Amino acid sequence: MKDFALAMLPLSATLSASAPQADVVFTHGKVYTVDHAHPVAEAIAARGGRILAVGSEKEIKPHIGPSTTIVDLHGKLTLPGFIDDHTHFISGGIQLGSVNLRYADDESAFAAIIKERAEKYPDRWITGGDWDHDRWKGGRLPTKELIDKFTPKTPVFVNRYDGHMSLANSYALKLAGVTKATPDPPGGTVVKDSKTGEPTGILKDGAMDYVDKIIPDPSESEMMEAAELALAEARKYGVTSIQDMSTPAHLQIYQKLKNPGKLTARFYSRLPISQWEQLIGTGIRVPFGDEWIRIGSLKAFADGSLGSTTALMFEPFISDPATHGLATDIVQDGRLEKWALAADSSGLQLSIHAIGPSTSGGATSSASQSWG
Repeated sequence: MKDFALAMLPLSATLSASAPQADVVFTHGKVYTVDHAHPVAEAIAARGGRILAVGSEKEIKPHIGPSTTIVDLHGKLTLPGFIDDHTHFISGGIQLGSVNLRYADDESAFAAIIKERAEKYPDRWITGGDWDHDRWKGGRLPTKELIDKFTPKTPVFVNRYDGHMSLANSYALKLAGVTKATPDPPGGTVVKDSKTGEPTGILKDGAMDYVDKIIPDPSESEMMEAAELALAEARKYGVTSIQDMSTPAHLQIYQKLKNPGKLTARFYSRLPISQWEQLIGTGIRVPFGDEWIRIGSLKAFADGSLGSTTALMFEPFISDPATHGLATDIVQDGRLEKWALAADSSGLQLSIHAIGPSTSGGATSSASQSWG
């Protein structure tokens, strides 16, 4: 039997003489309570998705009635539910149903996984990925040449695990109109071959939009399937609360899952900061919603990531001396400052992605504003 994870609410310190009947009672466990005065208990009584009481077998027994389900934990460790404080939940669910490159240990394994997927679904976009070139001997970035021969008519756009750069094959670059003449957008880089000037297939941060914008949006049924896959994965690891980087479409999916009781985790949703005016216009203040779905935070990016050499640094990267990172376009043109001040003054929460030390230092040659 696997360890059982349960979302714990405040403990019931005492039991009344007529203890309410529980829907379910967990017995014979080793319950970690997060209560320093009483760190370990034996049993839990719950009703309506809430904890009634936590204590010894004797203390919990009064909550057992004729219709109570009793679960014997056989001495297994029972923990409060875990909180994942940064997810892209629907995207993660889509990736669960997409290609997985996370554990490809070299270029040949990377290419073989793409080849297998293209043979199975030749007419579908290949997305997902989560590859990590730092696992490979030499740590070289992948290039489109690795996979082009396997995907002549299958568009491929697979991301690095940090989400700050992706690899496109030649067919995807063609569909997106990315060529040797394509400029680096604000806050992004089109990586090009030093000899030929041709795109290698690697697009960093803002440059990923060149291909992202032509990938068909998932349908409602595809998002629902992705959410259910992700919820199943969360349950497997005892995750019961999610801090999610959401969109309005994602919130609709969570709401539809909530009503029939299929939402098995609680969500605090952070919407893109570009939507600040809409949120302020609704009069929403932090927190807004119910115990299952809340919103009120706005997510923004000030720079990229270390692994993609786009985190904003004071000095050039040793692995790529040509760059010391990238400030996003909304930092460079001052929009982030304007939006952040307006959102904060209107009672909304801010969640600013700022990885490199220069984001909290002085202004740099690549940024007109700095953010911590």
